[in-house]
This record gives sequence, C-alpha cells and structure tokens, in this order.
Amino acid sequence: MPEGRGHCACPITSLTLLVSLTRMTLDILQELDPPQPAHWRHHLLLLYKKGVYLSHTGGKLFWVLGLLILCGFLWTRKGKLKIADITDKYIFITGCDSGFGNLAARTFDKKGFHVIAACLTESGSTALKAETSERLRTVLLDVTDPENVKRTAQWVKNQVGEKGLWGLINNAGIPGVLAPTDWLTLEDYREPIEVNLFGLISVTLNMLPLVKKAQGRVINVSSVGGRLAIVGGGYTPSKYAVEGFNDSLRRDMKAFGVHVSCIEPGLFKTNLADPVKATEKKLAIWEQLSPDIKQQYGEGYIEKSLDKLKGNKSYANMDLSPVVECMDHALTSLFPKTHYAAGKDAKIFWIPLSHMPAVLQDFLLLKRKTELANPKAV
Repeated sequence: MPEGRGHCACPITSLTLLVSLTRMTLDILQELDPPQPAHWRHHLLLLYKKGVYLSHTGGKLFWVLGLLILCGFLWTRKGKLKIADITDKYIFITGCDSGFGNLAARTFDKKGFHVIAACLTESGSTALKAETSERLRTVLLDVTDPENVKRTAQWVKNQVGEKGLWGLINNAGIPGVLAPTDWLTLEDYREPIEVNLFGLISVTLNMLPLVKKAQGRVINVSSVGGRLAIVGGGYTPSKYAVEGFNDSLRRDMKAFGVHVSCIEPGLFKTNLADPVKATEKKLAIWEQLSPDIKQQYGEGYIEKSLDKLKGNKSYANMDLSPVVECMDHALTSLFPKTHYAAGKDAKIFWIPLSHMPAVLQDFLLLKRKTELANPKAV
C-alpha cells in the first residue's frame, strides 16, 4: 500500500472490488444463461445492491470523519493565535493583595504588560511592589467606595493616555458568611454582594470608556458558585448575578470590538477559602442562633459541619496558575473564549453538574450536607 493511505481506505476498496466482482458474475451468468436455479441469481443481485449501498455509505462516513478532524484542528489552532505585541498595553487588576490577583499581577508584569494593580491594603501594595519590576504600578482601592473608584479611574486614565486600557480584570471578591440560609440576616448577604457584584459593576462602568478606546478585554472572575448553589450565604447570589452582568456586558460591547470573558474557578486554596476564617464566622453565628433553630439542627451539627468543611481542603486546587492561564488566554488570544472553567474539579464535576437536571443536582449536593438532628421541631 502506498504511503499516506491509512486503514480507512481498505474497507472502501474491498467493498468496491466486491461490487465489481458481483456485477461481472451477474453479466457472465446472463450471457451464458445456463440452467442456474433462480434463487442463486436473486442472492447475487441482493449482494450487489448491498455492496453498492455500503460502498456509498462508507465513502460518506470517511468524508464526514475527515471534516470533523479538520474542524477540530482548525478550532485548536484558532485558540493558539495571539495578539502581536503586549509591551505597549496596559491592564488593570483588582484584588491584588493575595490569591489570583497577586499571582496575575506578577505573571503579567514578567510577560511585559504595563500592570496597574489595585490593592485593598498598604501592606499588600508594598509586598507586591517588592516582587515586581519598576514598570508595575499599584493603587489602593476599595471597590465598595464609589468616590475611591472614580478617583482611581481618573488616575488610570492619566497613566494610560491615548492608548486606553487593554485589559480590565475584575478579580476582587470575598466569600462572606457561608452557612444555612435560616441562620443568616440581611446584613450577612449584603457584604459579599456589595463587594462581588456592585463593586465589580462600579469598577467596570468607570473603566469601560478606557477599554473601549483600546478595543480591549474585560475579564470577570466569577466562580462555580455562579453556576451551582453549593452553600448558603451571599456569595452564591453575588456570583450568579456576576454571570448575568457578564453576559449582558459581552453582548453590549461586541459592537465596540471589546471582548468580555468570564472565568469560573473551582475550589482553590486562597485566603478567600480559608477554612479557619470560615470556621470562626460559622461559630460566631451559631452562638447567636435561637434555641429553636439549635434544636432543629442539633448541638452536634456545628462540629460535624466544621469537620466536613476541613475535609474540603483535600479537594481544593493548590496551584493557582490555571486561573491565571485563563486570564492570559482571555487577554492575549485573537479569539478569546466567552467562559473559562479553571481547575480539574470545575471541569470534571461542577460545570458538568450545572447542566444536569435539578433532581440530580439536589441528590449529589445534599449528600455533602450534614444531617439535621430534628428538622420537625418547628
């Protein structure tokens, strides 16, 4: 067999030969016209027709398979195409004191971007500047303070000049109190929603003119908690709302040449997911609960739930780089994705589960919850 012809050609060639031989046999039998039993001719005719059908079907399947392979190759190749130059581009990142934002600021500074890193604390700003080049700039920013956000946007405008802002990465966020819904107050919901949603919107609205000028990118860091209500509290509603804001912004900005992407990390070991702080908050709320609710949940509930919370550490991704790699692709690819799942748990479990029927979601997520002592004691 000549080089370059694979196994796919063999069945098609064999079928073609079978069809030709069957046709020749029928012609010879008709010419000689010997006293052949009628059923032999009938079987040969059926074999000929089946051979023709299989030959045509095999050929179509071969071309369809080839087309699918070509589309897959082009799709993969498209994702690897990058923008030409990054050394003249400015990016603004919120939440750079620690975690994803801190790693992103250091990574993009090394790559050659002009990074403007927003930190909440002076200590976070000082530590970041000590680890990066002189090109990186820091600014103190509380995303929940509208005046602070406006002043920062004006300062950034003076920094970037006519180039505009190539990238806006909305990364700042807090978990708030993670506890059953009937343990919480409105204030417990308000804090994470103020930071994760209204803070993100405030920064976006103030920076958007600069991003439109550069025809750049907006990257919103959401969570798998924006796809599935994994735990009670204000964190999940805030992230669900971020997903909605992200989608409407993406469609509104398309006409301006601005790409908007959403990153959905799974469980990662960051200060955001610190089990010690989460435990302290949960214990503080437990102490303030009414006797009725404590009776329903049981005195042993808090210890069991805290043990499960500690057990979640074993499932957390220790390496933060997958999230920053998603940011990098969204910033530098000619064809950025609309959504990025970051972390093996997000790709294998959380995101697929979010597409499943509610009955299956409830079954799997309720298995993770601690059993109540006496839920009927109302």
